[in-house]
Amino acid sequence: MAATKLLTISIALAALSASAASIGVVFWRRKTRADEEKIRELERSLKAALQNCGAERQGRIRAQQALRKVANSNDSNNSYPLTPIAITRSCFSTRNGTPRQPLVVPLAKACLVFDPTRVPPASLEGLEGYSHCWIIYVFHLNTDLDKLWKHPSRSKFKAKVRVPRLKGERMGVFATRSPHRPCPIGLTVAKVDIVDGNKVFISGVDLVDGTPVLDIKPYLPYCDSIPGAMVPDWVKADNMLAITSVNFSQDFSASLNLCWSRKMQKKKKTEISLYTSPTEFQNLIQQVLSWDIRSVSQRIRPHKTENSSMNNATLEDDDSQEEVHFSEDIVYHLILEGLDTSYKIDYDGNVHVKKIEPCTAN
Repeated sequence: MAATKLLTISIALAALSASAASIGVVFWRRKTRADEEKIRELERSLKAALQNCGAERQGRIRAQQALRKVANSNDSNNSYPLTPIAITRSCFSTRNGTPRQPLVVPLAKACLVFDPTRVPPASLEGLEGYSHCWIIYVFHLNTDLDKLWKHPSRSKFKAKVRVPRLKGERMGVFATRSPHRPCPIGLTVAKVDIVDGNKVFISGVDLVDGTPVLDIKPYLPYCDSIPGAMVPDWVKADNMLAITSVNFSQDFSASLNLCWSRKMQKKKKTEISLYTSPTEFQNLIQQVLSWDIRSVSQRIRPHKTENSSMNNATLEDDDSQEEVHFSEDIVYHLILEGLDTSYKIDYDGNVHVKKIEPCTAN
């Protein structure tokens, strides 16, 4: 009897286990089917998203191709939307005196002030790790910019320009670094001193105050420096523009100290300071005048008035090759940081700095 009851209980338990297992299998199958349906739904969503992304990408590509087609059409004059991202605050107030090449005046300083609406300060992070940078800019003070808006047949751009190192002889414009080019875009290199927010302080510059900057790129010695690069012999003639000596008058330092004191008193809090002392500023003047900064026309013809040397921009474009006797009575002017330095050059190539005073324009 007991054995019969035990057998009955065992059969009941076995049946219950089988039933539970069956229920578990059914539940697992239902869960698996639900998961599989979710996976299929996600796959369909992913496929649709990829198709949408592909369509958007194709749309962007077509729009970009259409934009390039319009930009390259004759009606648009092959123009591209280039807007300056920064403005240069330079020690060189005018073109006259601005070095013809970079790094020849180590104390020549400037500050690139970037437009924060176009260039967030984060864009400049990491630049301080480089010693130098390339700067792409616009020759905004060219006197012939109006030619850019004319048809090429009427622009009358000069294929050859006068070269200072060749004493006014002409060379093809693309064999020189003349600012008068079909596209007035300049390329220079400068030493990176400080990166501060939206400002980059640089030195060794050949940029005039107010120069619009299109782009900057870090200087990479391993690919930007080319060992064994060749240049024509006339480019190697550095002594052609070298000055024998720079001499300051006895009262120049006193005049500079007075001008500097007045300049600091009038200085606004928002103005950028590039130099810390009159001594450093006088060293800048000496470095700038160590090279003959006169134009080709100024070196081969005299001027009837003392201040005519201020018109360097127009004399630079003069085609006259007339040889005239040099005069030691000519007074030249160098304007740096709004201070006007007057000087003369004698027959032996010595510069005699006479005086310094605030520029009348300021």
